[in-house]
Amino acid sequence: MKMLQSFAVVLLTAGILSACNLEAQDSSRVWILGGSLFTGTADSAIYNHGILVVNGKFAVVDRAPQREELVNAAVVRLDSGQFIMPGMFDLHAHYAIDLFGRGRIDETQSYPIIFLANGVTSTFPAGEMNPEEMRELRIAIDNGERPGPRIFNSGPYFGRWRSGWSDTITVEQINREVDYWAARGVKGFKAKGISPRHLEALIRRAHAHGLTVTGHLGSGYRNTVNPRDAILMGIDRVEHFLGGDAMPSSRSAYASLESMDPDTPEFEREVRLFLERGVFFDATLSAYGYFGRKDPAVFTYFQDERKFFTPFMQRILAARKPRPVLEQFEKIYWIKRKTLKAFYDAGGRDLITLGTDHPSWGEYISGFSVHRELLSFVLSGIPPADALRFATINGARALNTGQYLGSIEPGKFADLVIVNGSPLSDIRNTRNVDLVMKAGRLYDAHALLESVKGTIGPADSSEIDRFEPRGN
Repeated sequence: MKMLQSFAVVLLTAGILSACNLEAQDSSRVWILGGSLFTGTADSAIYNHGILVVNGKFAVVDRAPQREELVNAAVVRLDSGQFIMPGMFDLHAHYAIDLFGRGRIDETQSYPIIFLANGVTSTFPAGEMNPEEMRELRIAIDNGERPGPRIFNSGPYFGRWRSGWSDTITVEQINREVDYWAARGVKGFKAKGISPRHLEALIRRAHAHGLTVTGHLGSGYRNTVNPRDAILMGIDRVEHFLGGDAMPSSRSAYASLESMDPDTPEFEREVRLFLERGVFFDATLSAYGYFGRKDPAVFTYFQDERKFFTPFMQRILAARKPRPVLEQFEKIYWIKRKTLKAFYDAGGRDLITLGTDHPSWGEYISGFSVHRELLSFVLSGIPPADALRFATINGARALNTGQYLGSIEPGKFADLVIVNGSPLSDIRNTRNVDLVMKAGRLYDAHALLESVKGTIGPADSSEIDRFEPRGN
């Protein structure tokens, strides 16, 4: 690669992590020189005089090195068209796939590599289909045994969306389960289809462990929880929609959402509550578009994601009819653009996060969805710099990790992405990932993607049964 000099580039070849040394140098000290730098906290990019990474952390940011500082250091030289930004967070990063309509499973082999290759260095799975497998994946990545993003495990869903959940579950049972998963290393919990009593217990116990809670909530209809009430309980993040009196408990949340008007007192009151309590909003703006008519500005392939499925699976997918359009979700997709912009305009810039919420049915792959979500933000009227902020520093702060992740600043872990072209002039340039650094280790994004083409799904009919749920 032309921009690399004297550096041990970490490549993935045939699924095996290896180092290709261009010249023997100390890769615990890395200088990145040139290109444009967006730190994640500024409104614009600056010329990058120099970034020094030492033992996986940023030691120096935006200072040219002295000649002696380059001795025995690895050096990456960028050209003027390259752009450096913090590694991105996906706070609704489904590793789940459902290729045969039998239920979701977590794809733990190729998905970590695809997320990383797209510049996503931190993921919160937002409810895991097989929490033990996801825990094992997280440990393997943390130990350097496999490439992949940071995984902030979420454990199983809390609420009726989890198979086997019962409304008769006691507060004591919830406490014991929270304690169990906290001891297993999860970093937060996800509620979906939960009752008010159970959500209140989940929040209280999670906070006792210093862990966050997010939720796919309702309107209060049929014993669901309105986001307003969840905020008053102390929830940390809310997903999908804002709530309050704009979603009365006399009907479902979706029924209200498809006609929600941001220019009403009810909507404005709910936004103020978010701002007053500092609750993060994970908009999942593009998520509903997958079920609708697939706005071509967002959902046209910029890379043929179907090539990442096995040849056997590709033949099955090619023979399938298109999935039916859900007209309600098509309406919601467009309404959500208006409501997100209204939330932003009301002062919500620092509380909006990026979450993709796309379990795959074989048409699109979750790891690429971050770019569709960023584009959806900008098409809604969000400035590109703030869209990048949603994906970086806001995500870190929402997970209580802003002190060591989310921006390019001395002392923080060295997670960054190098793309060709400035996303500040065209947000679609985030798709042009060239290199990804996580904790100081540099990856060739193209080599990562090439290594997992043709790998997702069964190799033949005898393997189909492996792609159905096995229970939590």
